Amino acid sequence: MKRNLLLSVAATALLAAVARLTAAEVEPGFTLLCDGTTFNGWKASIDHTNTWKIEDGAFVTRGETAHLFYVGDLAPFTNFDLKVDVMTDHGANGGIYFHSQYQERGFPKYGFECQVDNTHSDWKKTGSLYDVVNIAKSPAQDDKWWTEEVIVKGNKITVKIDGQTLLEYTEPPGAQPGQYTRKIASGTFALQAHDPKSVVRYKNIRVKKLD
Repeated sequence: MKRNLLLSVAATALLAAVARLTAAEVEPGFTLLCDGTTFNGWKASIDHTNTWKIEDGAFVTRGETAHLFYVGDLAPFTNFDLKVDVMTDHGANGGIYFHSQYQERGFPKYGFECQVDNTHSDWKKTGSLYDVVNIAKSPAQDDKWWTEEVIVKGNKITVKIDGQTLLEYTEPPGAQPGQYTRKIASGTFALQAHDPKSVVRYKNIRVKKLD
């Protein structure tokens, strides 16, 4: 009994220590954009208002297509290093937008989408700059947390998964925005809930401005 009690106390202490020592807290210069318990600093689109949940410190998608935009005081962002811890259920699709703008309905027209998709039917997989630089094989796995990182500096975008560089994109001179702009500019971040069958978890969202 005493041994079991000691093990229980040790396990509780370890969990508490992990809870206090988040990745965001140990990365110099980064600021956490979410508190894990509220939507403070974030605003959901109004097309499907019941999609976004908070579970175990993460923003979780459970419902129809909707997007969650950062509207806090640190916005807008031009040059930055953004890190998001992500986990998907099997077959899920999501995304992390940057240089975006708040939009009440539909898929965001402004900015780039960094894809979240390991096993969804869409062949453009995790880490793709959607329809700009597409990756056919996901470097991440469902049901396991990974860190998706986007770095923008000048006309260059770098995407990393768990610290490993997946792609580098240099925007060519004279690039023009399209229907979905996909052009380096300035703006905010957004998280995607793609469809009712896609369950995606986003947590420890943190950023370092590089201006």
